[in-house]
Amino acid sequence: MMELPVTSVSGVTALCWSQQELGNFVSTTITAPARQHPNGATATTPALSLNGMPCATIESVKAAGAIHVSCVKKDTVTQHYDAAIQAVLSTCPAAGEGVNRWLFRAARKLHLLNVEAARIEELLEDATVYCGRNLRRDEIPRAVRASTPGLRPVHRAYRKWPLRNYEQIEAIGLSGFRAAELQANSPIQLDDAESQTEAIVDALFPNDPLLCAGASVRRAETKTREEWRGRLGKQQFIVPSPMSKLRGITAEGKPSMHSLDNTGPRRFLVIEFDFAEKDKNGRETATRAVLKRLAENGITISDLCAALHAELARLRPLALVVHSGGKSLHGWYPCKGEEEESVMNRFMRFAVSLGADEATWTRSQFVRMPDGVRDNGKRQRVLYFNPAVLNGGAK
Repeated sequence: MMELPVTSVSGVTALCWSQQELGNFVSTTITAPARQHPNGATATTPALSLNGMPCATIESVKAAGAIHVSCVKKDTVTQHYDAAIQAVLSTCPAAGEGVNRWLFRAARKLHLLNVEAARIEELLEDATVYCGRNLRRDEIPRAVRASTPGLRPVHRAYRKWPLRNYEQIEAIGLSGFRAAELQANSPIQLDDAESQTEAIVDALFPNDPLLCAGASVRRAETKTREEWRGRLGKQQFIVPSPMSKLRGITAEGKPSMHSLDNTGPRRFLVIEFDFAEKDKNGRETATRAVLKRLAENGITISDLCAALHAELARLRPLALVVHSGGKSLHGWYPCKGEEEESVMNRFMRFAVSLGADEATWTRSQFVRMPDGVRDNGKRQRVLYFNPAVLNGGAK
């Protein structure tokens, strides 16, 4: 235990020690002596216990007399421990670079450092404040629970997703392919006058399978195709593979109609491309320079997304392209379930290097309902539809 020197400036007592110096103490308690008011009453300034988190300023304590600061010095082990935690938290990526996946990895590492679950949630909340997007209310708690060591067996693991290849993204964008060309090349020209959702879903999912859909993520339901008939056009999301049963168990151990546990073998791998010059916090993204150069050549974000799907379609049959109602395009690529998982993972890795969102690799991930309705009322129009590839037909 030791005392730190203090000083008084214009009646406001301030510490002579810096924030960095205070960070080297396990706990800090600041107290001020009793003061005599003009009316004769005595007032006591309460102690300020900082517990390893030094206060931003001592000016909040308006004591006229000297303030006594008692500290317990951190030992070397504790300082290394704090540094290890900070090293984990400092790696949070920007929106679009895998924030959700990072949450799980970071939480896992913090568990292994024996940080309590409630504290992990607090640390992750602070670390993601400026990531560039609003996190879902349960996103951090779910990551903390799901990453608990020994909670569930680890399934097949794949390598870390590759970084974006901005040079290749720009080159493909400059290839000359446009969103209008994608729509013009659609083997089936859909009538925009009315919703085509029911007909499209019939082609994508024949034989009345179980489908999981919802007007929002929290309003997901699993029903047979026929039970959904007439209602799918009003939904915003759908799981792009048939479900194996009505309900499954989530990572938190809760029954749900929307979980990985009740999602069947992969029927489609949906690739989503979405780019922006600024994130939701107004910060410039790593893609901004590329987008500006493309814009100077008259190439929009939708054009870029269409060109990227055209590039992927050279490798795998493309069945469907859905406009999100915002700026992104979702491409549906048929696959044959578990027998093609390794092949599709390599395909997904290439797509991620071109800017695709890796979140859609999860089989249970919701994607935009073809010709459904977004929460802002906009239709999620289908730009391209080629049902010939659904049963192994020509590209």
